[in-house]
Amino acid sequence: MKGTTHLAIGVGIGLAAAAYYPFTPNNAALYITVAAFSSLSPDLDGNSMLSSKLGKVSKLVRELLLWGGVALAIGVAYVYYDQRILHQQLALTAGAAFLLGFIAKEGSIRNILVSLIGGAVLYWGMMNNITWMIGFGLFVAIAPWMHHRGLTHTLWALIAWGAIGAALESELQLEGISNVAIAGYLSHLITDTMTPAGVKWLYPLSKKSIKIMH
Repeated sequence: MKGTTHLAIGVGIGLAAAAYYPFTPNNAALYITVAAFSSLSPDLDGNSMLSSKLGKVSKLVRELLLWGGVALAIGVAYVYYDQRILHQQLALTAGAAFLLGFIAKEGSIRNILVSLIGGAVLYWGMMNNITWMIGFGLFVAIAPWMHHRGLTHTLWALIAWGAIGAALESELQLEGISNVAIAGYLSHLITDTMTPAGVKWLYPLSKKSIKIMH
């Protein structure tokens, strides 16, 4: 399934959550970011996440995510420096956008750099006892070295991602984040199940690919 399809579905899930749960601009941005990131996260595996799947718009998408994340991070940093107020939700949105843009590269160098970012997130989470950050950092650090449509495309990965989402919801005290994370990740697995290659939902217990369409 094309990356554009996964991304569009993820954004749609985020928009639906923003409309369903109590609305604020910050909450809406976070719902959309979490859903979009979750819908693409299974493809962290392999040497390329989005490069070959987004086709002609890949470069534009990468640049928008990268520089959008940087711009938002600068704004968050300025507010913190000027007012000593850290907008945690906006900081998370900025970090996710930047990371998503950065990992939409290809090749072994990309894998090494993404793993280093994941390791840094894992370390920070351990030093500050932030459960969701520990799980997220571990996922990001390991996933690039897995075979494509391997463990990241399984029921077990979905459960793990849901646990990360639940920990994030507890940290932010924002209702619905866990559901949005699960829905985004699940949407990726379901749409990939609709492709000829299918998805090995129970790998490594079973190597049989489940396909909805043949």
